[in-house]
Amino acid sequence: MTPPPVLVVVGNPDNRRVTGFRAAAAGGWPGRLEVLPWRRLVTGPVRLPAGAVVRIDSPGEDAEVDRLLRGAARPAEHGEIVGLAAWHRGLGVALDRLATAARAAGATLLNAPDEIRTMFDKRACHARLAAAGVPVPPALPTAPRDHAELRAALGAAGWSRVFVKPAHGSSASGVLALELAGGRIRATTSVELAPGGRLFNSLRVRTYQSERDVAAIVDRLAPDHLHVERWFPKAGLGDRVVDLRVLVVAGEPTHVVVRSSRGPLTNLHLGNARGDLAAVRAAMGPAAYRAALDTCVRVADRFPGSLHVAVDLLPGTGWRRHAVAEVNAFGDLLPGLRDDAGRDPWAAQLHALRTGRFAAPTAGHTTAGRVPHRVAA
Repeated sequence: MTPPPVLVVVGNPDNRRVTGFRAAAAGGWPGRLEVLPWRRLVTGPVRLPAGAVVRIDSPGEDAEVDRLLRGAARPAEHGEIVGLAAWHRGLGVALDRLATAARAAGATLLNAPDEIRTMFDKRACHARLAAAGVPVPPALPTAPRDHAELRAALGAAGWSRVFVKPAHGSSASGVLALELAGGRIRATTSVELAPGGRLFNSLRVRTYQSERDVAAIVDRLAPDHLHVERWFPKAGLGDRVVDLRVLVVAGEPTHVVVRSSRGPLTNLHLGNARGDLAAVRAAMGPAAYRAALDTCVRVADRFPGSLHVAVDLLPGTGWRRHAVAEVNAFGDLLPGLRDDAGRDPWAAQLHALRTGRFAAPTAGHTTAGRVPHRVAA
């Protein structure tokens, strides 16, 4: 009998993502599991076991990996927002290096490197979805190079409420919910503007109402590229607005989290709360909820080389329309969440592999799509 392939996880070995996946694989993968540290991948060529199955996990939460990806001389200070475009370029180099190793080993990648790169480029991701007819908020066609260009572009578009996002950011880092009214300006953000103009990502949401402060933040972020979307008014329950994080595994929505907030930023790490999914489903009604999940599947179809994607979906006021805000390559860290079969997100992915619901392409070949193909018995 042919032994099952080695499952390789590219990640930071002590990170909670890797330890959680390893725990799931201990009871859900018939073969051996190895960890390929990001620190090794970003510093030179690597080798993979022949015929390996490779999961690429987040390089985040490691200051040295971040420094290496940016090609910087020093690590960033804790929470510092710096070098996002350089980080994205470094990520691409590392992913290309992994793809080369995968081709040499005849390995199977569970996340296509080019798709990861696109998901970490908000402008490219938005364009891919819009071209496919996926509902997304309108966006400025070009990236403003500074605050003055942003203000001019918003005036030309007639937009007074927008989300200004670093094109290569994640976890709401650097995002500003910007509102203009008359001569007033208001930016809600987790950005801390430090002396000297340095920016830090904070767990405390702040409001800036000084044009000078907002300009200082935008001017600092703009050289690393911005993506600016028109504000999509979200539906609310009680005194909170809500959106959904929908995990799609092998083309099927498996886990849904309601994120609720009293402000425009709903990310849970910013002190917001998980909401009541049953209440959201009741408010939407069966048809609108089914349509929302169908949209998430359409999003996943635009990334056919990825075993999973996590979609941030915005239900609109009135609950009858929706839009996609983000697509996350590493959005499956959902502690305590189970699907209808009792599986956590990692166990659900392993189950999809074992049962042949996902046929990942062998490195160097065109993505074949999701067709029945057993990876391991």
